[in-house]
Amino acid sequence: MTGAGAPGGLRPRQRSRPRAARGRRVVLWLFGLAILAAVFVAGLAIGKAVEDAPSPGGTQTSVRTLEPLTVEPRERTVTVTTSGG
Repeated sequence: MTGAGAPGGLRPRQRSRPRAARGRRVVLWLFGLAILAAVFVAGLAIGKAVEDAPSPGGTQTSVRTLEPLTVEPRERTVTVTTSGG
């Protein structure tokens, strides 16, 4: 007997992948590319933020005016002893 419906015993060529599987594959590729693009954009944003950040240890100058304090003199008792002679 010959093959099912094919003349001369030839079978119809089967597709290696159904159309649904190909569609899923395309969707997965697009999803992968979208994730790759998102990671790339996030990397650009982080790089820009690091570039714009102030460098640590930079010089900072502050100016203050100090008012002089008045110092009260301490009282001292001095005893002077002289010898007469």
